[in-house]
Amino acid sequence: MAAKKYDSSAIQVLEGLDPVRKRPAMYIGGTDSVGYHHLLWEIVDNSVDEVMNGHASRIIVTLHKGGKGVSVEDDGRGIPIDVMPKYKKPALEVILTTLHSGGKFEGENYLHSGGLHGVGSSVVNALSSSLTATVKRDGKRYEQEYARGKTKSKLKTVGPARGTGTTIAFEPDPEIFGAKLSFDAALIRERLEAKSYLHKGMEVVFIDETQSPKVETTFKHDGGIAEFITKVVA
Repeated sequence: MAAKKYDSSAIQVLEGLDPVRKRPAMYIGGTDSVGYHHLLWEIVDNSVDEVMNGHASRIIVTLHKGGKGVSVEDDGRGIPIDVMPKYKKPALEVILTTLHSGGKFEGENYLHSGGLHGVGSSVVNALSSSLTATVKRDGKRYEQEYARGKTKSKLKTVGPARGTGTTIAFEPDPEIFGAKLSFDAALIRERLEAKSYLHKGMEVVFIDETQSPKVETTFKHDGGIAEFITKVVA
């Protein structure tokens, strides 16, 4: 069999978030349970960044019935929704559909940050069968829907809102992770409690809707790591 000619016709350029879907392991480590949960940690870390920088104090993580879907809500500033002139799209849409976009590069809006630094939200979007972003800003509630890295609806105003914040609700894509994987409630609870010790004063609420009736647990440790050490040695 003759070797296929290796020339410019063999070179591919993947656009948008296609690279993430082609090689998810490069971004989240794998498509096993660890990678599946990594999507959630990325969104939680974005909310924690708001807390770390003094813009939020409360995070609510909800595991939905069936264990396939999850949502993360914070009372931070809310992802910007004004149009970015260069892209002619709302900032929210750019952040969720473009790699290496966000407000964490210059260090002015975020003095501290974790996660994948500019790729986390878009990677989660790319690897989710559905994702809905809800933002509260300027007295209004805005919403936009996505799927597999693509925008599925225009940004719309869905009503009035009190306060500010962001909610990201998503389901990991079974085309990427298979149909059997689901979120582990015990693992999520353990991770959220650990974060509440790391960031003293932060309130984290975990709502487990896979239980009947649903179970709500609140973590808040004003003593931070010192309180954790006291708990361990007690």
